[in-house]
Amino acid sequence: MDALFSALYLTDIHQNIVRNIVSLRKSEDLFDDLTDDPQAWHAAWFLEMETKPKLFNSHQPVIDRPFEEAEWNAAIGYPFLNSSQSRFTDGSFGVWYGADSIETTVYETVYHWQNTLLADAGFNKPGVEIQRKIYMVQCDSLLIDLRPEIKSHPELLHPTDYSTTQSIGRKLHREGHPGLITNSARIRHGDVYAILTPKVLSKPADACFLTYRTTATGVEVERTVGEIWMTV
Repeated sequence: MDALFSALYLTDIHQNIVRNIVSLRKSEDLFDDLTDDPQAWHAAWFLEMETKPKLFNSHQPVIDRPFEEAEWNAAIGYPFLNSSQSRFTDGSFGVWYGADSIETTVYETVYHWQNTLLADAGFNKPGVEIQRKIYMVQCDSLLIDLRPEIKSHPELLHPTDYSTTQSIGRKLHREGHPGLITNSARIRHGDVYAILTPKVLSKPADACFLTYRTTATGVEVERTVGEIWMTV
């Protein structure tokens, strides 16, 4: 580990990073199954807004709107408040993942969808569908760059063994580094960003929606409904 870190350097990032999350192309009312009374819906909405924890504190409360809070939470805040195990964390702290392109995020998320969520639930069969949302998020930070060391340290891209990369994540988190850049383990010529603090992320903007659908041989991806955009 010491030899690896002695060879690393920083890369100054000021650009949009692509974030790919589970979402719906059309939002659904969470309370319409409980009652047919619109007044009861409004009462439930009011109760939810009054009791849910506030995740976003605006620096300009006169200007910001509630939808900006929701967008920030979805595009940036969620993984820092809901940590789970992944390539660069053992689950004890949150990591936000983004990529250099929509295509890279598709390969990354399709792999995890098929090999963790669907496989664990026993639904890894043709015809299963999920909808996703793509955000563009501004990143302004000096990030640790692992890419030059990938060739001499192939364990950094091991498909299933995250012991080395989780050790790196713990070290960076403990020492207060904002994050890192590495190559994608799922597609050649793709880059992945692992961000350890929301402070370096801003300006989330909608890009598009995607639909993933399993087939007998892989996953079809739609960007426009009814049109296959990618096959993974």
